[in-house]
Formats: sequence, structure tokens, C-alpha cells
Amino acid sequence: MVRSSDAALGLGRPIERRDFLQGMLIGTGGALMGELSPVLARAAALEAAAQDQPGYYPPERLGLRGSHPGAFEVAHALRDGSFWDHAGAIADAGETYDLIVVGGGISGLSAAHFFRAAVPKGATVLILDNHDDFGGHAKRNEFHVGGRMQLLNGGTWGIQSPTPYRPPAAGLLASLGINPVALSKTCDHPSVYRGLGLKPAVFFDRETFGVDKLVVGLGRATTPRHLKKLLTQAPLSDAVRKDIVRIETGAEDPMRGLSSAEKKDRLSRISHADYLLHWLKADPGVVAYYGHKTDALWGCGIDAVSAIDAWGAGLAGYQGLKLSPGSTVRMGYTQAGFVSTGGSPVFHYPDGNASIARLLVRDLIPGAIPGNDAKDIVTARADYSQLDRPGAPVRIRLNSTVVRARNIGDTTSRGVEIAYARGDNVYSVRGKYCVLACWNMMIPYLCPELPQAQKDALHLLIKTPRVYTSVALRNWTAFKRLGIERVYAPGSYHSSFELNPTVDIGGYVSPRSPEQPTLISMERTPALPGLNEREQHQAGRAELLTTSFETFERNIRDQLGRTLGAGGFDPARDIEAIIVNRWPHGCAPEYNALIDGDTPPDRMPNLIGRARFGRIAIANSDSGMAPYTDVAINQAHRAVHELIG
Repeated sequence: MVRSSDAALGLGRPIERRDFLQGMLIGTGGALMGELSPVLARAAALEAAAQDQPGYYPPERLGLRGSHPGAFEVAHALRDGSFWDHAGAIADAGETYDLIVVGGGISGLSAAHFFRAAVPKGATVLILDNHDDFGGHAKRNEFHVGGRMQLLNGGTWGIQSPTPYRPPAAGLLASLGINPVALSKTCDHPSVYRGLGLKPAVFFDRETFGVDKLVVGLGRATTPRHLKKLLTQAPLSDAVRKDIVRIETGAEDPMRGLSSAEKKDRLSRISHADYLLHWLKADPGVVAYYGHKTDALWGCGIDAVSAIDAWGAGLAGYQGLKLSPGSTVRMGYTQAGFVSTGGSPVFHYPDGNASIARLLVRDLIPGAIPGNDAKDIVTARADYSQLDRPGAPVRIRLNSTVVRARNIGDTTSRGVEIAYARGDNVYSVRGKYCVLACWNMMIPYLCPELPQAQKDALHLLIKTPRVYTSVALRNWTAFKRLGIERVYAPGSYHSSFELNPTVDIGGYVSPRSPEQPTLISMERTPALPGLNEREQHQAGRAELLTTSFETFERNIRDQLGRTLGAGGFDPARDIEAIIVNRWPHGCAPEYNALIDGDTPPDRMPNLIGRARFGRIAIANSDSGMAPYTDVAINQAHRAVHELIG
């Protein structure tokens, strides 16, 4: 592969790494604790916690985020069976709570909210999380460039669901002051980029297509004539160009003679790739072009997504089938929801749903985040030293990986005991109830006493690995010169990237001039074609865990330099900072007809896996088998009320 030199890409240019500095704080504390007596070690762990130190502010950290170094090693040791060999004795933290929540993502924070709303005042809650920040996948990336704050989502993008929000989630948003319709109407400004004449584009890389070529305008709905004209610029064979036009604009019905219901059933049993190649008889070369069109929704290639779901998602090639509106029993959650209900209102906070997590923290611990409403939350600076105050009714303890959750008592649970690792020590706390709002894959290791069938079901819920990369640029004049807003790059390291959406809310104002600094978001789904969806996700997860930040950075700089170079972009000069949000365990899985087939709904692994176990309940988007914030909230509501009746 021919690449620019590291120096030309700017790889040697210093980039501030706050993550390293704060990681040293945590590591040093852990090393010192090992030399103290158990009592003093416990006090030191709680008093000298990194989150209580001046200047602790994870949203500003650069480098590898998401599942960052320090967040997963203990869990992997527990999974591999080696953790307890080196853990030493468990120290009793001497703390008892009404509810202990494992996981500080939106589901865990919501569980705390619902619990306190449903029980007598004065109830106490401890939330434990393995990451250095709360929010889980709702990760806030906060940059300060050009003298102003700029934000991007490092995970969950926004308020959006395939179905209208049900009462628990809708009620929670309302209680936080979030009105998605009103916020979108007053805060979203999509016309800014259109007013500058910016369009979508497709970048063809030389490794896949033989030459680097950016085709501006390709990707927006056009007439067949206009599409043909644009495709003449693409490094594709005449046969592939012809088939792309046929797929995008044609009216062929390769299933003539079948009813709409019969067509839908047939489509549910083949992949999108099968449909294009074997039913529409397209040239195999179209796979290189369409192969990553399914990344955003499924995190895998078109060979692992059913054709019926591709139709439900609006992918091209199905116009001529003239299928009747509505879903079928063999559609995935997302597509079935959208085609049946039209989905929920949509709103994207500048930091994604991290603002929802921050509003929940403000609700639970008012002193942690100043402000009064769902707008000023965006620019408010959290005080992490307020999250874990002794005597507070709700406490959030970060950098704390739970390693065991068990019921107290043999037959009738009298409470729960939770053990967690922090630094080099393991501590235990007790509670009346526990909600496991962590990843389902870890629960069998936390609760080895679970029935085997339940553990097997939890292991089946394989999450979709994803990478959300945030890049701060000195300016975006190259985008203006090239006339582009977003880029689909089917052969590149990141399969898409785009300018940060223009959202003005509270005191936060998005840049308007191309001469101003801005942020771009890039997405990568490390799947392995040729396998089924979940096998692709397992392969991608393994890749992410072994990929260094240097590899990410080199590919980011190379891709942006090659794509935007004709517009005057210089990666060594124009990239100010990079955050790579790496999620080996990313989005919750959904039903996939190509794998799950005709499994009865009551035998789906999420239902078996989320069964209450004594005073322990399970709540997360995994247990709803759908990767949406409202699902995470609804599952938290269910779990809490399973416990308290």
C-alpha cells in the first residue's frame, strides 16, 4: 500500500494527551495502596480517587476513549479466569445502600432515577462504573479550539427511535425538560451547509478501485441522467456503472408472480448482497461500492443483512417490487418499527445523548452540574468531585469494575453483596437490591450462580463493535472549496465522515464560517465479510482491542489527506486534535432473520437472559435487544419495578 510518510501526515506533531496524565494518577494510587494496611488502603482508595482530584474532567481527554485503557483489563481477567488468582482479600468498604447499580450509562442512571421516584424519600443509591466517566455509550467529546468549546458525540448519536417513545422513556425525558420536537425546531440549522452549496460525495480509494477519486454530488437523489453523468467520473467499469444506475433508479421486479407477502418472506431469507447479485443479476463489482451501505445501522457488510431489512431501511434496488407498506414478522426491530410507525421525533444534542446522561446526573446529584434546564446543560461543566460524597443519597463511583454480584442467603435473598476492583484492591458493599445495567456479556462472570440456560442466553447477545472518531480541524475551507458536506468511502479505513451538524442551543453556537475551526465525525465498523452478522462482530471486536492509537491516527491522517487534498487540506497542518472512541462492545444486537430465523419471540435470548435473579435485576439496551436510548430507559424502568413490585 502506497502511503504518505509519517512526517508528511503530521504523525510526529505533538497532540495533548490528558488521558495519559490522569491514567498515571489512577495507576500510581493503585500501586501505593498495595503497601498500606487493608483499613488504610480502603480509606486511601476512597479519599484519593482520581475523580476527586482537582481538574479531573474526562470529556476533554484525547486519544483512545470509549473502552479506554484501564476500563476493560479487570473484566477481561475475570472473563479469562485469572482475576481472583491475583486479587487478594476483599476489603469491606463498610457501606450499605438501598440500591446498587452496576453501570453508569443511561440505563443505570435511569434505574437510579426510577428507583428514587418509586420508593420513600431518603433512599440511597450507589452507582459503580468501570469507565473514567459516566454516561456509558453516551460519551461526550469536548474540544476547545479557536477559543471556543466544540462538542461531538463519542457514542450514542441522539434522540431517535424506530417507534414513538413509550411512557417510561417519554416521561423521563419530560421530567428532565427535554422536548425533542421543540428543540429540533429552534436549535437545528441544516440549511447552513446547503446554503454554502455543500453536497454529499463518494471517495474511491486506489487500494480498492485502482485510483483515488472524489466524486462530488454522488450520493444525493438524482435523475437517472444526472446519476449516469456523475458515475462517468467514478473509477468503475461500464458494467458496474450501468448496474448502479439500474439499482438506484430502475423499476425491475425480479419476483414477478409472487404476492407482496410472499416477496417479503423470500427477502427475509436472503441477504442484501444475494438480492443484488442473484436476483437483480448485478455485476459482482457493485459489492465494492455498496458493501458499507449497511454500516451505520448494522455494523456489518451487505452479505450479513437480510434483504427485507435492507428494503425496510430504504436501500436501493427494491423499488420495482412494489411491496405493500408495513412490517413482517421476520424483520429486525429497527426496520419493522420505522415502516410500521414512522419512528420517534429526532433531536441531536451537540454531544449526542451525553446531555441526557448529564441531565440525569444533575437530577440525581444537583451539586455536580450547575444549571436549570435542558439547554444550559450543554455548556455546563460537571464537578466530578461531587459525584461520590460521603453521606449523599446518590453516589457515582467511577474507575470501579464490578467483579462479583451475589444474593445474600441461600433460598430467600436478604440483600445483595457487590464486589468491585479499584486500583490494586477489591472492595465490597451491600444493598437491598441490585440492578445490573452493564453489558450482558459480562453478567455470567459476575453472577456464576445464574442458571446455565440464562448464562448461555446472555452470552448470545453479541454487541456491534464501532468506532466513532472525532477530529478537530483548524478550519474547513477544504470542504468549502470541494463543495462537500459528508463523504461515503466504501474502501477506506473509516467508511464515512462528515462535518459536525450545525446545532445552536443555550450558550453553544456552531461555527458558520469555513475559516473557523470545526469538528468532523468519522465512523468505522471493523467487520469481516463472509461471516454471519454476529461472527463479523466478534471478529471486529478482536481487531479493535489490538489496534493502537498510532494505527488509528495514521489511517485518519492518511484518509483525510487523500480525500481532501485537492481542496488544500494538509493533515500535518490542519488537524488540531483526535479522539478515537473505540467500542469493541458497542451497540445492542437486534433480531436478524438470517441467524435467528423463526425463533419464537418468548425464546429470544434477551428475554431469557434478563430474568430476575433474587434481588438482582438486569437492565440495558441488550435486554431489550435494540440499540436505542428509549429502550435502555424502558428496560431500567422494568428492572426497578421487578425488584420493588
